[in-house]
Amino acid sequence: MEMAQIRQDDSDMRELYKAAGNGCKTTLDRLILKDPHLLSKISLTSLSETPLHISALVGHLEFSKALLLLKPQLTLELDSHRRCPLHLASAEGHTEIVQALLDENKDACLVSDQDGRIPLHYAAMRGRVEVVRQLIIAQPNSITQVVLDGGETVLHLCVKYNQLDSLKLLVEFVSDEADFLNSKDHEGGNTVLHLAVMLQRIEIVKYLLCVSKVKEGADALNKMGLTALEVLNHYPKDLKSFTIQNIFMDACAVRTKKKNNLSPSLEIVVGHHDSAKRKRSSKKRWQKWLKYLRYQGDWLEETRGALMVVATVITTITFQPAINPIGGVLQPNVNDTYGWKYDLNSTCMAGNSVLACDSNHNSGFLIFMI
Repeated sequence: MEMAQIRQDDSDMRELYKAAGNGCKTTLDRLILKDPHLLSKISLTSLSETPLHISALVGHLEFSKALLLLKPQLTLELDSHRRCPLHLASAEGHTEIVQALLDENKDACLVSDQDGRIPLHYAAMRGRVEVVRQLIIAQPNSITQVVLDGGETVLHLCVKYNQLDSLKLLVEFVSDEADFLNSKDHEGGNTVLHLAVMLQRIEIVKYLLCVSKVKEGADALNKMGLTALEVLNHYPKDLKSFTIQNIFMDACAVRTKKKNNLSPSLEIVVGHHDSAKRKRSSKKRWQKWLKYLRYQGDWLEETRGALMVVATVITTITFQPAINPIGGVLQPNVNDTYGWKYDLNSTCMAGNSVLACDSNHNSGFLIFMI
């Protein structure tokens, strides 16, 4: 009798998981009516996911709501990767299921998986902007409270996965927290601006330099002792590098003015709302950057000029033997000099190469010309 019951339970459990994948709420109602404790037996199976994991991942809203109504504790159940259903729904961008899970238990926002990532990290990495907004509203501290083991913040993940819209939304919520905006990872000591330059995310670099707190901390050094701009020295001088360099120059907001009506000098405008003290402290820093940028700004022209010189030298060397062949050319008194019979139809005429006409060197000359 017990073996028959076990087989029946296994059959009902398989049907429950199949219904979760199909989103068949009718099957769920029938199974629960047949065995009211069926959901409590999930933990006894060898499966790592719960039916809520499956329905949240696939996006079956009504089925997920029914499961939450029957057993709310499923919101905090973890799979083999230590992910709760909110991780999966957030990654897939199922906004309605995310809201249903949050309404049941907001603490799920702070559940970390085996990689230390919370649902907000997955939503930001995949560019699920609306889900990011929902998660932030539910747990505003989740932006700054949870940092990955490598020191990466959710902002680092946005840059790494090239999710500009997610980055913008997150920065809006922490725009006044300079320490967080300029926080460094543990491996290389890189800020989000460092990382954006390293990955050559042009649009992200442009946006970050429009954020006042990021711009103020742009002279931060990583573990190699480099600022974000100086990182460009370690990458090929291509169009992207040149574009990023120009973005930094534009961000400097340089203008010239006359000092005491004498010689013109540079004035660095950091921001319209910055205090005079901040401007003075930032002036020296931006002047250093400008000097560096001006030094680097002519690399394209210098490279083009060097290539033209090399091309000219190669061309000259290539055609010189044809214009002025080795051994010289035959003179008009060829018959007197070499004792050859002067023949108008012969190749051994005045103006032709000596070695080309000399039978002793003819083959060698042809090989040389080739």
